[in-house]
Amino acid sequence: MENILLGAGDAFSLTAIAAVFGGILLGYIVGVVPGLSRPAALAVAVPLTYYMTPIAAIAFLVGVTKASAAGGATGAIMLNTPGEPSSAATCYDGYPLARAGKAAKALKIALYSSVFGDMVSTLVLIALAMPLASFALKMGPVEMTSVMIFALTFIAALSGTSLTKGLVSGIFGILLATVGLDPESATPRLTFGMIELFDGIPLVSATVGMLAFTEMLVQAEAYIRARKTGEEIQKMELLPDDNGVSLEEVREVAPTAVRSTLVGIAAGIIPGLGPTIGAFLAYVVAKKFAKPGDRYGEGDIKGVAATEAADNAVLPASFIPLFAIGLPGSVSAAILVAAFMMHGVVPGPLVFEQHPRLMYGIYVSMLVASFCMLIVGRVGLTFFARIGSVPAVIIIPMVIVFCTLGSFLEHHAMFSVYAMVVLGVVGYFMQRYGYSVVTFLIGFVIGPLFELSLRQSIIVTNHRLEAILHHPIAIGFLVMSVAAAIFFIKPAGKLAQAQQTGV
Repeated sequence: MENILLGAGDAFSLTAIAAVFGGILLGYIVGVVPGLSRPAALAVAVPLTYYMTPIAAIAFLVGVTKASAAGGATGAIMLNTPGEPSSAATCYDGYPLARAGKAAKALKIALYSSVFGDMVSTLVLIALAMPLASFALKMGPVEMTSVMIFALTFIAALSGTSLTKGLVSGIFGILLATVGLDPESATPRLTFGMIELFDGIPLVSATVGMLAFTEMLVQAEAYIRARKTGEEIQKMELLPDDNGVSLEEVREVAPTAVRSTLVGIAAGIIPGLGPTIGAFLAYVVAKKFAKPGDRYGEGDIKGVAATEAADNAVLPASFIPLFAIGLPGSVSAAILVAAFMMHGVVPGPLVFEQHPRLMYGIYVSMLVASFCMLIVGRVGLTFFARIGSVPAVIIIPMVIVFCTLGSFLEHHAMFSVYAMVVLGVVGYFMQRYGYSVVTFLIGFVIGPLFELSLRQSIIVTNHRLEAILHHPIAIGFLVMSVAAAIFFIKPAGKLAQAQQTGV
């Protein structure tokens, strides 16, 4: 109890609270600007904490990470340009809501869902860090392979009205994920003699190109067509009478937010999944629980709540294996290891014995960051909601500049910018001919993890298929994969047929 009180006192100190607010503000800026990802922001922010106290340093970095997740929804809703790859699924319903004049409503739902998912996940971290970390410790290559197979089964569910085109998009994403050096033999694959491709296609370039740059090409085409034909250019207008969130709407989205938060927590605990997969899985789960009258993909507030609650629930949950066994569950958690080490703290089982005051202070700071995120997001919401009123001739060049900057900052090389432009053009034609860009990104994100785990599993099992019988967790995920295929794919086909017939 003494350590808890001392840790809480440290967390509520003026220095720690100022650090949290500074991190929240920086995180929102990073989240709103397309291409500036959480890992990139953390990598830049870690050196800034060198002269801070340990509690202030970790509080600052936690604030950056949490707010960037929440801020990523702003671009997704207002411009169909997610600031974070994990906010891509928010485009499905957030952007149609903004086009219908309900931008403020969508932003409020995104903010409240983000804070809810983040706070619940933080409480789970505090209560169940040690017990749940023991489960994550059992996740070997065979188990991770089965988890990837389980995740890949959801690609078909995200394929829209055409299952075939959705699968083609997903396989195309996996194919591009294999570009680079072979993880086992270090042999170049699909590099065409280009040294820049030895490390593979940059993730930020692929995400920004396929989503943000593609959308700017589409909007530029629409703008030019409207100017040539003399049509009135459609603008997003805020409708004050329909931008509040009523109590009835809160009750409507509450079950979706709870389910999605649980999905996000699971994606955070299992190392390697991350917020992008968690957000997309939560969206698919939400669609499967859709009721008559729900309009997922056309502007449904429950779709926004699902992705944002899961996205923000991943980070605190990813700290569970980090704090308990020193194993980061996400890229952001991995970068935080550097901050811990810089301040003389080694994450792992002994951290609770060697630094109990610091750990309880971090827990309280994470809760404080959740409240700060709500305040900053709510105060700035009106400003964010008016982004859509800016003329296209200003928005399009600005977003392209940010896309270029975000792509360049990933590796500080022009090749990343060229890759972003090429993939943006590819995404433009994919979108024009009905191929799912989002499904492509799912395959692209999962591809490297799946290949590495599969290769390691083959080595661990010595090429014996029956060896999987000694891995009950893997068997469980494979059984769930079969069940998910039956549960998702067949209904998806029926839904596509119903949409095509107008039923």
